[in-house]
Amino acid sequence: MSQTNDPLPPALADGLKALRAKWGWIVALGVVFLLAGIVALGSVVAATASAVMIVGIMMIMGGAAEIIAAFGVKEWGKFLLWLLLGVLYVAAGVIAIIHPLQAATILTLMLGFALVLGGVMRGFLAYQMREAGKPWGWVAFSGAVSILLGVMIVAQWPASSLFVLGLFLGIDLIFIGSGWITMGLALKKRA
Repeated sequence: MSQTNDPLPPALADGLKALRAKWGWIVALGVVFLLAGIVALGSVVAATASAVMIVGIMMIMGGAAEIIAAFGVKEWGKFLLWLLLGVLYVAAGVIAIIHPLQAATILTLMLGFALVLGGVMRGFLAYQMREAGKPWGWVAFSGAVSILLGVMIVAQWPASSLFVLGLFLGIDLIFIGSGWITMGLALKKRA
């Protein structure tokens, strides 16, 4: 397939033109995310509590949706099951909001085990890729890093529950902010 120098489709070109005009706002959004990430890293315990509260709010919303959906179910047994699941979600969300640091201990332990399990699965995937003669090194490396992070989190649990979620949130916000800033500056350069 040969590469052509055809211009962008009109709709995409119009969209990029509109974005280029707003490059400053995109950079500003990136700076806000970047600063929020730095603040989160400066107070990882508060960031952890905030992250758990957001999870609690999402659980309440999901539980309310399940309760509403339960009334659309025609069979009595399924109605009770959906209703019970919804009530449990709402209750867990309320508990997470009222006791965010205690909820963080459970979420952190689950995160640690999930990282270990995900790392082991990537290790198996890397082995299969190696057997098939495909590039496998980065997959194996990412699996090893996930296992290491998971083991570190679980080994330091429950103390790690005070800072891990906030640390991950801060790092994520910094990467999101950096991405927006990079995109905004690239749009300015192309303007």
